[in-house]
Amino acid sequence: MYKAGIGQDSHRFLKEKTEKKCTIAGLHFDDANGLDADSDGDVVLHAICNAISSITHVYILGEVAPKLCHNEGITDSSVYLEKALQSLGNKKVVHVAVTIEAKWPRMQNRVLEMRQNVANLMGIQVDAVGLTITSGDELSNFARGDGLQAFAIITTVE
Repeated sequence: MYKAGIGQDSHRFLKEKTEKKCTIAGLHFDDANGLDADSDGDVVLHAICNAISSITHVYILGEVAPKLCHNEGITDSSVYLEKALQSLGNKKVVHVAVTIEAKWPRMQNRVLEMRQNVANLMGIQVDAVGLTITSGDELSNFARGDGLQAFAIITTVE
């Protein structure tokens, strides 16, 4: 049986440059401030976690991640993704698609690297990861540069 889940996440950029890196799809981008979040604020991995949660009903970002972050100091979203993938049980991920809306950082030249990193984190082939980026023509706060937004759709099979 196939199941599909959808997830979304968004975070504002920190107002000032700090040591916190801007992390997207598990990669660091130096040309933008870090994201305002308790974790690294990786909107791609968070959107994927939320998509998985819509299949499993295990609320990784709402229940599991806050405990990891506040009790154990784990702010790396790849750990949250690992927990989300474990919650799938015997379901196998066959495809994940992500769309990012942002004015910056410029990501277009790193799309393949981002896809590869998501594939590695999820234990799937890079061909099973789709990733698109839109500037949004300045129609939203994300498109005007206030932060990042990502949507993810995941397909699993039992």
